[in-house]
This record gives sequence, C-alpha cells and structure tokens, in this order.
Amino acid sequence: MAFGSFDNGNGRSHAVSEINMVPLIDVMLVLLVIFIITAPLLSHSIKINIPQATAQPVEQEPKIVDLAVDADGMLFWNEQPIGMDELKERFAAEAALDPQPDLRIRADLNTRYEVLAQVMSSARTAGMKRLGFITRPGADAQAGADVPSGTPAAAPAPAPATAAPG
Repeated sequence: MAFGSFDNGNGRSHAVSEINMVPLIDVMLVLLVIFIITAPLLSHSIKINIPQATAQPVEQEPKIVDLAVDADGMLFWNEQPIGMDELKERFAAEAALDPQPDLRIRADLNTRYEVLAQVMSSARTAGMKRLGFITRPGADAQAGADVPSGTPAAAPAPAPATAAPG
C-alpha cells in the first residue's frame, strides 16, 4: 500500500486515491467468527420421546329437535303438541345435554313473528346454541323462474292422491 511521505521536498504532494481495505477485512473476519460460533447454537434441538396414539375419532351424530309452529301459533315438539311453558322446560333439559341437539324451527307461512321471537328468546335463555330454520322453496323457485323482490312466492299445489292397486 502506498502512503504519503513526510518529506515534502520536491513539491509534488498528491492525495492517496486507494481505499484502505484492512479495517474492512478485520470487520468481515470478526463477523465470520461470530456467525461460526452462534450458528450451531441456533439450530440446537432437544430430542423428546412423544407418546404415539392411534385412536379413532368419535363421530357423534347430534340429536335433532324439530319444532314446528303452525299459523295459529300452536307448537309441535317432534310432531307432538306442546305448550309455551313446557317448551321452556324442554329447552332447559336439552341445553344441559352434551352434545347439545340441533334445534330446527319449521314455521307456517302465516305464523306471527311474535311467536317465533318468543320461541327463539326461550331457546337462547335456556342455553341452546345450535338453532336453525327449515324452509321450503316456493313453486316459482323450483321451476327456475326469477321472483321479483317484494312479490310473495306462490304456495305449491298439493300432489294428487293416487289409489294403491289392489
């Protein structure tokens, strides 16, 4: 490496235009040593014997409770008539089960919303967590026709009765 001299006798002083690489090499060697020392510590692992289990998962079909509400506000628990007071007791009993049953509400088209609101409130108060509604598509939806919003769907026509041969 070339360094300037202290002798300035001939008047030709010029600036040193070379980069001093020694400090850069020293820093790189220090970093290399640090990485060589710390790399094995970062990948150190502990071997643990974990127990192996081969149990089959238990598949439980949740019980389904079908609650029907007709146009007059009558309630039917799995096709059996029931009063509103007895309904609250049954909700409390079903909510205590594990797993909780699925409550499916099926309401008539002309059922008052007040009755449905009372049923849903009773179910929530008793602790029922799984609540759903059973619906039936209208005749226009089955035929593939688009029903404009605000237009009620027509009720499907009853199926004709057939006589059994015999």
